[in-house]
Amino acid sequence: MTEILQVELAERSYPIYIGTDAWNIFGEVTSRLRSDQRRVAVIADQAVVRGQPDLLKHVLAIGEKPLLLRGGERTKSLAQLGKVYDWMAAEGLDRHSAVFAIGGGVIGDLAGFAAATYLRGVAFYQVPTTLLAMVDSSVGGKTGINLTAGKNLVGAFWQPNAVLVDTACLRTLPQREFSAGMAEVIKYGLLADADLFHHIERTPVWRWDHPGLPSLIYECCAIKASIVANDERETKGQGGRALLNLGHTFAHALENVAGYGEYLHGEAVGVGLVLAARLSHKLGWLGVKDVSRIEKTVAAAGLPVRLRKRLSTAKLMAAMKFDKKVRGGKVRFVALRRMGQAETVDGVSEKLVRELWRKAGAA
Repeated sequence: MTEILQVELAERSYPIYIGTDAWNIFGEVTSRLRSDQRRVAVIADQAVVRGQPDLLKHVLAIGEKPLLLRGGERTKSLAQLGKVYDWMAAEGLDRHSAVFAIGGGVIGDLAGFAAATYLRGVAFYQVPTTLLAMVDSSVGGKTGINLTAGKNLVGAFWQPNAVLVDTACLRTLPQREFSAGMAEVIKYGLLADADLFHHIERTPVWRWDHPGLPSLIYECCAIKASIVANDERETKGQGGRALLNLGHTFAHALENVAGYGEYLHGEAVGVGLVLAARLSHKLGWLGVKDVSRIEKTVAAAGLPVRLRKRLSTAKLMAAMKFDKKVRGGKVRFVALRRMGQAETVDGVSEKLVRELWRKAGAA
């Protein structure tokens, strides 16, 4: 069974197909592209496609030989972006062509940014194959690559034409990657739906074939779709798209200082959510019991709640200065007013932030 969720934007809307047989419906999309004689560039995670014969069959049916890349944050680089551009040009893509991104968040971000900028923009379709990408990065139109200075510092808003979420793609996903995706699921409960968090807390979904997973993905996508529809390009203040960065200011700094790849993005978010909860408590918003609930739920998902190795507090603080949410040299955080309600916060003292990092194991 496949459900369809519409992302409603000012200029247009697009569908997200969610289910266990979503490829059957999505085949109509690829058939229309072929009937219109449009060229299609397929950019895919090599490990995922090679490890799933059924998925490979679907990929080849789209009609073009795929460009296979490695997953992992190191692929979101200027060097790999140049490789993608050269390949797209060699394939003869024109402005009526389309790009399919098949893989996790890294492949989606890289391919999406290439689609946004090649010939000033070509059509783009997301086929996420990790839980994290299914519930978060494939929806909303944020694309980009990393620089040495920080994560996602080069990017563009480029909405997909459609998103295909087929949970069968998760069958070969390592448990560590599945757990990383749960960090974003937990995030959505914390920032917008206390009942969703309570459900995760009481009825954990730690396997790809859990019968409740499609509906959980749908709920997360619906929350993000609503927020994106209200603030597509993150221009609003309170209540806007910036709320989706709950835990991410800490997480991005951790990924940068530890070295991209040392922590999966979701693992860094797990640490970031715990630090955001502790910050919320220090602000007088969240009680000790709720902070404990969050930490226990993050840990139960198989995610770290503190640093694995001692890192320099000074380097972590410096990395936070390159966060995209910095304004006038001041870092902006997202904190929890209460469970299920998040707010952006300015003016948090550096002393408090250093204290939070040290409590998490920084030197």
